[in-house]
Amino acid sequence: MIEDDELTPEEIRKLYRPRIVDSTVERYLSIFGGVLIEGPKWSGKTWTGIRHSKSEIFLSKEANRRYATLDPEGALSGERPRLIDEWQTVSKLWDAARLKIDFSVNNGLYIFTGSTVPPEEAVTHSGTGRFDSLRMRTLSLYESGDSNGKISLSELFNGNPMGTVRSSLDYPKIINLICRGGWPKAKGMKENDALEIPRAYINMVSTSDISKVDGRKRDEVLTKKLLRSLARNTATPASINTLAKDISERGVQPSGPTVVDYLGALKKLFMVEEQWGWDPNLRSVTRIQSSPRRHLTDPSIAAALLCGGPGELKHDPNTAGFLFESLCYRDLCVYAASLGGEVYYYREEGGLEVDFIIQLSDGRWGMAEAKMGYDEFDKAARNMIKVKNKMISAGAREPSVMMILNVTGGVAVKREDGIVEVPIDCLGP
Repeated sequence: MIEDDELTPEEIRKLYRPRIVDSTVERYLSIFGGVLIEGPKWSGKTWTGIRHSKSEIFLSKEANRRYATLDPEGALSGERPRLIDEWQTVSKLWDAARLKIDFSVNNGLYIFTGSTVPPEEAVTHSGTGRFDSLRMRTLSLYESGDSNGKISLSELFNGNPMGTVRSSLDYPKIINLICRGGWPKAKGMKENDALEIPRAYINMVSTSDISKVDGRKRDEVLTKKLLRSLARNTATPASINTLAKDISERGVQPSGPTVVDYLGALKKLFMVEEQWGWDPNLRSVTRIQSSPRRHLTDPSIAAALLCGGPGELKHDPNTAGFLFESLCYRDLCVYAASLGGEVYYYREEGGLEVDFIIQLSDGRWGMAEAKMGYDEFDKAARNMIKVKNKMISAGAREPSVMMILNVTGGVAVKREDGIVEVPIDCLGP
């Protein structure tokens, strides 16, 4: 039943703003029996599912959950593709859908969306060969309309020439974009109203979702302190011991296993994302670090945990730099995923590092550094060139692209050393 103030699926389809994952959803529906769209709450999964479905059931409604629990066959019945929204609340639907896919000659039967990872014992089969999954993140700057997207990551990888593209970005504007975040609901909101979204998200996770995810009661205060520690250590490979010590210095003394437990719950909620170290699997004379860097699911969450708003963050350029790196990571992940790629980082024990390694499924790779000021560009370029030379010496192909993502405005340019300087508001898929 649709309430009087609710949009109907037909109305949502008319209002839908295209997402970069749309082409991937369509492709997976043509190949597999079902598609699983996972990601944080409020990132737009339901609307994307509705956009690609012909019928739907929303399990966020209690009446629908009761019905699906009593009659899984009925819940799966309807015109296909059928959307099963927040499927993990009635996890038996996964195995029921898998069986239906097994006995069907057609693909594109189901779209499942989920904002938490269910317990392993909740399903008896992984769905391999029946479902393929994709990660939905909050809006990239291109999707929110804050990037013109004229510098295409795909075109850069293909070696196509880069035209003259002007940026409209400056330091105050990127601070506002970091604090606002990529929440679809924030689009068009007044600035102060948009800032309430990540704050509400933090409270929802800390007071309720952290315990609901697997039925284990967890402490709200400890959850918020861990989130603040993760925000302080954004884009760094902080160890469990580092996080535990940081929390202890602020009045709570969790053990390492407790931090691991809470961190695991946050990962199941898609609240925390891990950026893994790149392992090129080549002969190498140096040891490469592979422990993950952690990012909160949207830079606005880290900003809300660390400061009161854009005014405060603007006067802390060091913190702003780390949060800018998280914003760049989010956008690169969205763009790279559309190319079948993933985003890693590179760091040697000796200290040589690169913020982002973009690895495509066809073997091509590229590098990027996130820098807010011109004075950091040359060092970033030198680091990328060193890594490039090391990789080639070890037997790797040349990187397809090397770029410095920045907020300095002006124009996107290609340097004499072959590295491109790209304002983040010019980058797109």
